[in-house]
Amino acid sequence: MRARDKVAVSALRATLGALDNAEAVPVGEAALRGVAIEEAPVGAGATEAVRQELSESRVEDVVRAEVAERLDAAAQLTSPAHADRAAQLRAEAAVLLRFLDEPGSV
Repeated sequence: MRARDKVAVSALRATLGALDNAEAVPVGEAALRGVAIEEAPVGAGATEAVRQELSESRVEDVVRAEVAERLDAAAQLTSPAHADRAAQLRAEAAVLLRFLDEPGSV
């Protein structure tokens, strides 16, 4: 990070966001009906809910999904005008794969 590796920073920020979303507690639509706004689990007056704790295998699944998403997007960018973006996506996928390859790093 200190080297200001923009590709790594971009990949890691997006993956941390995906992990953060995976830890979120799902709010059922039924729980939102007929509740006063100050008692609603989301929106105005909402309080923090305890987040789900992801297992190591679930974290790996989220990271693998991020890798697959980048590789799929890079494969779809076939025109020469998008070559730079496709290369960046492949580089981001490579950064994330390094974390999966290193034992105990996820």
